[in-house]
Amino acid sequence: MKSIRAVLYTCLFALITVTACTDPKQKATTATQDSGAVKYTCPMHSQIVEDHPGSCPICGMTLVKRSGQASEGADINLNTVLQPVNGAVISSVNAISPVQKELPTTITAEGYLDFDTRTFNNIASRFSGRIEKLYIKYAFQEIHIGQRIFDIYSPDMVSAQQDLLYLTKNSPQEAGLINAAKQKLLLLGMTATQVNQVINSGKVFYSLPVYSPYEGHVHDAAHSQMSGDLKSEQNFTTNLPLSVKEGMYVEKGQTLFNVVNPHHLWAILKIEHAKAAALKLNQSVKISSPDMPGKTITGKVNFIEPFLRNGDKSTSIRVYIDNMEHDLKVNSLVKANIQTGVTSGLWIPRSALIYLGQTQVVWIKNGPLYKAREVTTGAISGNEIQITKGLSVTDSLAENAQYLTDSESFIKTQRNEK
Repeated sequence: MKSIRAVLYTCLFALITVTACTDPKQKATTATQDSGAVKYTCPMHSQIVEDHPGSCPICGMTLVKRSGQASEGADINLNTVLQPVNGAVISSVNAISPVQKELPTTITAEGYLDFDTRTFNNIASRFSGRIEKLYIKYAFQEIHIGQRIFDIYSPDMVSAQQDLLYLTKNSPQEAGLINAAKQKLLLLGMTATQVNQVINSGKVFYSLPVYSPYEGHVHDAAHSQMSGDLKSEQNFTTNLPLSVKEGMYVEKGQTLFNVVNPHHLWAILKIEHAKAAALKLNQSVKISSPDMPGKTITGKVNFIEPFLRNGDKSTSIRVYIDNMEHDLKVNSLVKANIQTGVTSGLWIPRSALIYLGQTQVVWIKNGPLYKAREVTTGAISGNEIQITKGLSVTDSLAENAQYLTDSESFIKTQRNEK
């Protein structure tokens, strides 16, 4: 029994001696050296630990420094990982900063081409009579100024010519009466050449030629509507014959044809009501059409309609366009870019912004963590958008906001009064 106690006392004494001889400073140094080794792990798979940066072999995410290391800067810690997933995301996507600069701002719009109603003209009969010969055969026929369009027999014109001949033969000294007779024929539609021809030949025009005072395309007056809310193709039709025919009688003042000049058109553009405040007259407009691939028409805002049409929530503007080569067709769809000026502000790429219904969100970088923040936007220029509230030039945000957004989550944002 005494021998067993002796052995136990001997072992205890040896343990105390070893412990007392151990240097505590050396032990602390060893612990420091062990903890000083930088380790990298996957944010999603904590079992992956490496001594060098790289990618996770399981999910491919970039390895980050383990928390609690002496060399760690803005490292991921437990509080970072436990952030709510609907308002914060751990990611290594590229980060950018907003840029303070000036950019030209434009408004995009869609519309269509229409006839310029300022070029609409009527050809009406100045006297009653019967059409003897008609030289216009179909709707949309092109005519020119001075072109012969029909011949007409009128008893009134015959009587007026006979009065002029009687005065010139029997009362040549009555210059006042002769001039009055000439003026009457001119007012009735005869040309000065025709009046002189009557005097020189001493013969009356029983079938009087009528010439066009306008240039353009002929539209049948019976199937046209020259006033009110005109719709080009609905009112101007080509599938109906002309209502004016040879042998028919016409009344004084009756409209026979409408003439529209196709060399001038309108581009009717529809602008969102919220953007209409930026519109001004004479602003530059660039118009393109699928019917003209690779071609752009440059114009300017010529007219802004001061009212809203029934059932239309957009503002209509007009751009006057020359169509001398007849390349443009009425009712063709067009797209337009209207330059409204230059806007100075804070700009970011449109890819850095995500729309959540009525809310617009960016992802603000805070170390390895991105947090959603609500912002207010302004003008748009190409692929960049102006931020009017919620960001400053010192902020850092994700370059691609869509990449950090889960389509099945409700994003909770933080408001910023910047």
